[in-house]
Amino acid sequence: MEKILFQQLRNELVNGSSKKGHPFRYFTLATNDASKNTRLRTVVLRKVSDDLTLTFYTDRRSVKIKHIEKNNSVSALFYHPKKLLQITMQGTAVVETDMGHIESLWKGIQTKARKDYTTYHAPGSFIKNPDEVEYLTDENHFCVVHVQPSKIEYLRLKRPNHIRAAFEIKHGDWQGNFLVP
Repeated sequence: MEKILFQQLRNELVNGSSKKGHPFRYFTLATNDASKNTRLRTVVLRKVSDDLTLTFYTDRRSVKIKHIEKNNSVSALFYHPKKLLQITMQGTAVVETDMGHIESLWKGIQTKARKDYTTYHAPGSFIKNPDEVEYLTDENHFCVVHVQPSKIEYLRLKRPNHIRAAFEIKHGDWQGNFLVP
C-alpha cells in the first residue's frame, strides 16, 4: 500500500505543476536565516522532475536566496483542501547556475509576469507607496531554484482512520513506512 500512496503523492505533485487551479500549484517554502529563525513564504511550483525535484522561480535578490546560500536545507508544505491531503517535503535547495537554461526559462515567462523579476529595488525593500515601484527595462533578477527531496511525508485525513506515511531514499529508491497520524 505504501507504493500506492507514493504514486498518489507523485501524481498530485506533478499535477500541481501542470494543471491550472490544482491546490499544489502554490506551496509553502520554509528556509532558515543565520540565527536559525524559520521564514515561510508561498512560491509557485513550476516543475516536478521524475526524481521529484521541485522547481520554482524567484528574484535572485530575495531573502530566500540569501537563506539558501547560507543553509540550503528547506521544507515544503502542500495541502489539498478537497482531498484533505497534506504533503510535506524536506530537501536541499540548489540555485540554478546554467545561464543557458535560465535564459530559456526566462523566454518562456509571459511578458506581464516578467515584471516580478525586474524591480529596481530588491523584494522586501521599503517604499512609501505601492505605486512607487520602479522597473528595469534592460535587465532582470530572474532566478531558478530546485528542491531535491530527501524525505516526504503523506498525511490523508479520512474516516475511519487517517493515513500517514514517511518516505526516504534508501539505496537509490524511495522506501516508505506507515506512521501514527
